[in-house]
Amino acid sequence: VQLQASGGGLVQAGDSLRLSCAVSGGGTSSSYGMGWFRQAPGKEREFVAAISWSGASTYYADSAKGRFTSSRDNAKNTVYLQMNSLKPEDTAVYYCAVTSPSTFVSMRGRSSPTSYYYWGQGTLVTVSS
Repeated sequence: VQLQASGGGLVQAGDSLRLSCAVSGGGTSSSYGMGWFRQAPGKEREFVAAISWSGASTYYADSAKGRFTSSRDNAKNTVYLQMNSLKPEDTAVYYCAVTSPSTFVSMRGRSSPTSYYYWGQGTLVTVSS
């Protein structure tokens, strides 16, 4: 399975960005739970959001609630992260990742980077103040 994340860039505080994660190989993206993580310089990788294989269930870190929205288009094998009201502290490399449906059902499973076994290359988001 290959994941290709895109959509990052340099924006100002308060702006919006939409990240995309295209999934290819190993079957369709509809078989997997998808997660978004980010890693800022000098910090550990942290959970941002997750979306179930059907798209019916989404989960967010407290830092993302109310500002970020994850969605997916299984016909296009693509998952999205819409980020609004961006803040300088959102600056990080953002990664999409795949985990199994059985792992995804638990909060610990879907929010832990170690639960995910396929990762995209990351896309850099820089938010200036």
